[in-house]
Amino acid sequence: MFLLLVGLSHKTASVEIREKIAFPESKLVGALNSLLKNDFISEAVILSTCNRSEIYVVTNNLDKGKEGVVNFLCSYHDLSRKRLEGFLYFKTGLDVAYHLFRVISSLDSMVVGEAQILGQVKEAYSHSFEAGATNVILNRLFRHAFSVGKRVRTETEIGESAVSISYAAVELAKKVFEDLRGKTVMIIGAGKMSELTAKHLLGNGVASVIVSNRTHERAVELAHKFQGRAVKFDENLEYMVEADIVISSTGAPHYVIKKDDVVKIMQARKHKPIFFIDIAVPRDVEPEVNNIYNAYLYDIDDLGSVVEANIAERHKEAEKCEAIVSEEVEEFFAWLNSLEVVPAISALKKKAEEIKESELKKMEGKFFRLSEKEKNAIEALASGIVNKLLHEPVVELKSRARHKDGYVYIEALRELFNLQEPTSNKTNKD
Repeated sequence: MFLLLVGLSHKTASVEIREKIAFPESKLVGALNSLLKNDFISEAVILSTCNRSEIYVVTNNLDKGKEGVVNFLCSYHDLSRKRLEGFLYFKTGLDVAYHLFRVISSLDSMVVGEAQILGQVKEAYSHSFEAGATNVILNRLFRHAFSVGKRVRTETEIGESAVSISYAAVELAKKVFEDLRGKTVMIIGAGKMSELTAKHLLGNGVASVIVSNRTHERAVELAHKFQGRAVKFDENLEYMVEADIVISSTGAPHYVIKKDDVVKIMQARKHKPIFFIDIAVPRDVEPEVNNIYNAYLYDIDDLGSVVEANIAERHKEAEKCEAIVSEEVEEFFAWLNSLEVVPAISALKKKAEEIKESELKKMEGKFFRLSEKEKNAIEALASGIVNKLLHEPVVELKSRARHKDGYVYIEALRELFNLQEPTSNKTNKD
């Protein structure tokens, strides 16, 4: 019994390739059923996101299992083996658990610390479990992974710092206002970045949105998305008095918000704080606006500096996460080894007993002159030799099973003595 992982991710394949290997949610059960038709694969989980497609399996033969998964991928997605293999990575045994625990902790994500991956792994496992594709080993592996993900989020701050421009803007807005509930945001220039920033602000309590764009139809369209108001571009300064947060990204070659304009706006607002997020290049807001009392201006470089500082902070937290992952991998493999050691020892004793009985049977013709007492003494002697020979290896194997490399000793024992692998039930769930 072996753990095997075959996959590709944003680290090994372009989005063009990742798209070809993706598994739509509606087709996951069919894909799992197809994969489990392979006689060498007893359990499987397919994890498919925009950044990775990974297949976790339990196999009784690593080479055959690997071959089966690669053939399945090629056949299912109608791709040649030559085209696909260069993008794949393969992991076995302890490395499978280590990889999964890092994935669910977001340490292997494109953005370290992102929260979405935990839910994606849970969903992938749920589909496999409900399809009857998992058994004792993958059930334990993935449930252990969920506890790792929870522990990482609880014991570290891996996901606390904003690492995108839009999230950084929200983080800074919170520092200016402390509480964003009831605030009004104004979007000038209806670009994607402005839209995303406004979306995050609304998610953090902002109450209303005003949109102004040179193309008024686009302003109306975006305002409709946020259940807000669209105003004409040449009237935006008039409505800016109502705004607590202004996001500007017009692409204009000159400043569209000048210091003198903001002075008048602040007088009309009775100097209530206003926060300008200038994500335009060239800049939309005159830098001197930052010198006005209670006017706070951050441009794209300021936001970039916040992101860089937060990325550094996340990488510092990632070191704590790595320590947790390593600790949890050892715990999982202690369990896996203990699961394996009993049948391995039983198989070894059974084989030794069979050899003893076979050799005694060969000598039966020479025992006819011996008394029953003497025959029993010879059998006892043979049993004593077998037990003494096996005693130290068995004790050592039980001891090794409690450590992360115990799996290696168990598999070596099976290989050296040609011990039969225990049969597995593909549909039995833990």
